[in-house]
Amino acid sequence: MDNTTPRGSRWKPGQSGNPKGRPPRTGEPSPAAKLREAIVEHAPAIVERLVEQAKSGDVSASRLLLERALPAMKPIEMPTALALEVGSLTESGRAVLAAICNGTVAVGAGAQLPASIGALAKIVELDELAQRVAALEKANGKP
Repeated sequence: MDNTTPRGSRWKPGQSGNPKGRPPRTGEPSPAAKLREAIVEHAPAIVERLVEQAKSGDVSASRLLLERALPAMKPIEMPTALALEVGSLTESGRAVLAAICNGTVAVGAGAQLPASIGALAKIVELDELAQRVAALEKANGKP
C-alpha cells in the first residue's frame, strides 16, 4: 500500500484531518435547548391561558387545545350483510360489484371484498392441488 499523499489532498491515507479531535463544547446550551427549557418552565401557565381564551370564545385557542388533546376522528363504515349465493368465485365477484353499484355495500368495504375473493380463490386452488397430489401418491403406492 502506498503511503504517499493522494493528488490534491494534504493528508496521507489513514491520517486524520483533525488529530486533536472535535473541540470540547463550551457548556452553553444551544438556542433550541434554551427554547425547550423556557417552554417546559412556562407550559402550565401557557396551557392555563389557552384554556381561559378558549372559554371566552377564542376559536383558535379552542381548536389548538382540542387538536392536541383528542385524536382526530376517522370515518368508520358499519358492517353490511351481503348474501353471496353458492357458486363460482366469478359469480361472487359479480355479486359484490352489483351490491356496490346498487348502494347495498359501501364503496370502501366493496373495494376490499374482491381482494378477499381473490385470496379465497388461492386457498381453494391450493386445497385442490393438495387433494390431487394425495390422490396421485395413493394411486402410485407412495405414502
